[in-house]
Amino acid sequence: MKRTAMELAALATAAVPGLTPAGVASIPDEPEDFDSAMIVDDANQRWRVRAPRHEEASMRLERELTVLHAFSPAVRAELPFLIPSVVGTIRQGALRTFVYNHVQGTHYDLDGMALLGESTAIQLGRALAAVHGLPDDVAERGDFPSYSAEEFRQRRLNELDQAAMTGKIPVTLLRRWEHALEDVNLWRFNPTLVHGDLHEESFLINDSRVVAISGWTDVHVGDPADDFAWLQACQDSAFVTSVMDAYVAERGEHADPHLSRRAALAAEFALAQWLSRSIASGDEESITEAQHMLEDLDKDIREFGGQPISVIEQPQMPAHSPTVSVLEDDDAASVSDETSSIAVVTVGDADVAAVEEDPESVAESESEDDSEESPVTISNEDSSEISVEEDEADPEASEPANAKDSDQR
Repeated sequence: MKRTAMELAALATAAVPGLTPAGVASIPDEPEDFDSAMIVDDANQRWRVRAPRHEEASMRLERELTVLHAFSPAVRAELPFLIPSVVGTIRQGALRTFVYNHVQGTHYDLDGMALLGESTAIQLGRALAAVHGLPDDVAERGDFPSYSAEEFRQRRLNELDQAAMTGKIPVTLLRRWEHALEDVNLWRFNPTLVHGDLHEESFLINDSRVVAISGWTDVHVGDPADDFAWLQACQDSAFVTSVMDAYVAERGEHADPHLSRRAALAAEFALAQWLSRSIASGDEESITEAQHMLEDLDKDIREFGGQPISVIEQPQMPAHSPTVSVLEDDDAASVSDETSSIAVVTVGDADVAAVEEDPESVAESESEDDSEESPVTISNEDSSEISVEEDEADPEASEPANAKDSDQR
């Protein structure tokens, strides 16, 4: 349900007794989930109104209310920025609209933030360090979801499985993400309290200083790298480096050496998560947009390599993913003498791409030229034999498949 700024002002009047709007204007927010407006009352005070567009978004606002209550006055006093407070709510059916006190400041996009310079970068790094350094009792008081490093990794692997089942994600990306998720060195971190939904609109900045952080709808204990995913889209590498350096300096011995790699992975994987959500909701427009963005990411990684997301280097993949057909034994036996096909056979834990040819043609090839490389024979559990012979005309056809073929997941 979409609401205009005037409708939001009317809801705010009902939610906060005595509030008399004198002016109202729409403000940026997550357009798929929320409508937001800024209200100026007759006493020149400002209020922010946030209304959910659907039930899931409404549940997120309900969770934020719990989070904000968990931030006691003592905790808020320790933070180098302000956190909004809820001053009133009103329910319409299943959806609940929230009114917050306003904090003076300006929203910037990433490019605008970068133009503010190093001082703002340092402020951002210190603000994120403060969030991740909040005491454990805050999470306990708010009963926030909590995940160990291994639990978090397994959740991501499960999400990868679900994304792969859509059949809409390029094989290169699936293999890249799976390799990173199976690199256990990457996932040795100390879980912290995480904001969980940071983006540019979450920050209010005044005179190059971070004065407030909003949008506390997905707070949990988990991977601190998730709070840096939004920063990966910044084109100013010096600005990003300054943010990370300030964060590391503030966190000290608690700093994570692989934070940047997991942040880059989180930024990429967010596209797959968006695609899965769009498919679940039946949003065809978002499905198409997500697919296009995934294809662009796939092309960029093939051409330029992408940002490093693993500690252990991933085996180099072909410039173009080969098309692989899987044949059962009965089907392979029925292939004509003139036809060769690609088969995938499993040997132990590894998949091997093999060119299956008629044994008589292989024997003739051997007798014609003894200098050619002899075919390699692989026996499977049924004692059947498959001949493997390199094809010089098509090097991609003879290239071994990855140890774990994510597109079969």
